[in-house]
Amino acid sequence: MYTEAREIPAVVHRLLNEGRDAIRDAAGFLQAAKPVQLITFARGSSDHAATYLKYACELIHGIPVASVGPSLASVYENELNLRHSACLAISQSGQSPDIVRAASTAKNQGALTIALTNQSDSPLSAAVGKLVPLLAGPEHSVPATKTYVASLVAGLAVLAHWRGDDDLLRAIDGLPDVLDRALECDWAALRSAMTQTSSAFVLGRGISLGTAQEAALKLKETCQVHAEAYSAAEVLHGPVAVVGQGFPVLAMVTDDATSPGFTAVCDQLAGMGAKVVSTSSRSKHTATLDVAATGHVLTDPISMIVSFYKSVEILARELGKNPDLPQNLMKVTETL
Repeated sequence: MYTEAREIPAVVHRLLNEGRDAIRDAAGFLQAAKPVQLITFARGSSDHAATYLKYACELIHGIPVASVGPSLASVYENELNLRHSACLAISQSGQSPDIVRAASTAKNQGALTIALTNQSDSPLSAAVGKLVPLLAGPEHSVPATKTYVASLVAGLAVLAHWRGDDDLLRAIDGLPDVLDRALECDWAALRSAMTQTSSAFVLGRGISLGTAQEAALKLKETCQVHAEAYSAAEVLHGPVAVVGQGFPVLAMVTDDATSPGFTAVCDQLAGMGAKVVSTSSRSKHTATLDVAATGHVLTDPISMIVSFYKSVEILARELGKNPDLPQNLMKVTETL
């Protein structure tokens, strides 16, 4: 996991260069089709990438994005009306039968289908209309790192080219250098908060919600910490009942319209005794984590997750865990 996380800047550089034609081809596919909605098929870390891309697409293009359960096709054998829709299937291995079946069914129902996968010769690649290969190289650690980040960058680049958003495209092109800096950010405050706990919250909102979901999963996988991800807009609606003195909270705050309300929630939780560590310095009662700024709010969560990956791998080893081989898990889970 350590080695593969360190490869992320090089992976992104390769993706943005060798994968540029495939990214532009997929964007042109969307421009020509003018879909009225986008649906996603994904599971696990790939579904967290889909959450991130949902907010990005809705903010950039103003069309609704919905995560559709692959079991609608693979188990229930149900058909959706997908005319005038685009479908984005995300799978690092491209092998999960339910994702392949869902994408194939969507294509047969008239949807424009695109896959993000690290395996160009996978069943998923053959089931869709357009393929965007992640070009991340072999990933041996069970917890995904470089393939997850490549999914974010590939999907966001497609959305940016589809829109012709030059500011966002410049920020994306600058990511390899920024992610090098992100790997040097010291999140010792996070590790300090998590060393004596079995439970935690990870908060996000809007464009950072998928990042919070991914961080919570990695805390479970690598550290066996029962971390749950919530929107900062929802954590006070029930989950806050378990917060007590010293309860750890990681807040993935982005500097956008969500920031004022998000930081207010962080201060409320700190007032209840929670030990809150935040990517924003605006909170009055939280520890601040160093973040490598990307120059665009939509790319900042990518920098945040890279810094988190470095820190959680260190935390796992400090706790005596093997982050590369989490108990009970396999690298590829083939869900029916």
